[in-house]
Amino acid sequence: MYVLWLLLYTVASFVFLIVVFRPLELLFPAKPKQPFFRPAWWLDACFFAGQYLLWTGLVMGALFYFRQWLDGVVPSDFRAAVAAQPLWLQIVEVVVLSDVLVYWGHRLQHRVGFLWRFHKVHHSAEHLDWLAAHREHPLDTIYTVGLVNLPAFVLGFPLETLAGLIAFRGLWAIYIHSNVRLPLGPIRALVGAPELHHWHHDLDRDAGNYANVSPLMDIIFGTYRCPDHEPAKFGVVEPTPNSYVGHLVEPVLPFSPSIGQAPTSGDKSSPS
Repeated sequence: MYVLWLLLYTVASFVFLIVVFRPLELLFPAKPKQPFFRPAWWLDACFFAGQYLLWTGLVMGALFYFRQWLDGVVPSDFRAAVAAQPLWLQIVEVVVLSDVLVYWGHRLQHRVGFLWRFHKVHHSAEHLDWLAAHREHPLDTIYTVGLVNLPAFVLGFPLETLAGLIAFRGLWAIYIHSNVRLPLGPIRALVGAPELHHWHHDLDRDAGNYANVSPLMDIIFGTYRCPDHEPAKFGVVEPTPNSYVGHLVEPVLPFSPSIGQAPTSGDKSSPS
């Protein structure tokens, strides 16, 4: 019964995301000539299926185990003081703190060879759309989702609120990878947009735009980049596997082509 429910949930999620994002990609395409079944579509479909059928349980289990550990570490008086604040203020605090952590954690993923070997799987996509957002190594997902939710864990948000935040972040991640370019104008400097994240996926490993919901961290620390056109090419310069299993296995092998390689260009200074 559980397996059947999981299959139905996966299919329903797939259909839901097509219904939500495909019209946007047709009405406001970043790359108008990109077909629905673009190259490596089936590979990313495997990542989608793997994420829903295999890895979501692992990621969520790791997250809630970490949350339970923090429950015994964070003082209850601190939690009570946070809970006494208005809910809107708590949400603002969580979003801002999450963006700070994700920004610096993301920069480390591009700087530290060990982190990059897992994060490279995500950047190996040479075509971006709503489906490509699911191309992630499960260990990379645990790292990222852990950073995103760490402030909510520390502040002691209830499980219901945490579930809502995780769902929102998940949809947001899909949106910024979609083949969409909306006419946002100056609002783009306050709210993240697909074109910003598309430039993050430029072939240059140090292309910038590391922030998540808001690009303010990139603006503050000088890594904001948004030309008025799409990058010429997405992907990575290192060799990458061609299969789903290869992408999962290659990062955990004793030797990976990404280990010890510095960013291809741009600022070579430390992110700290």
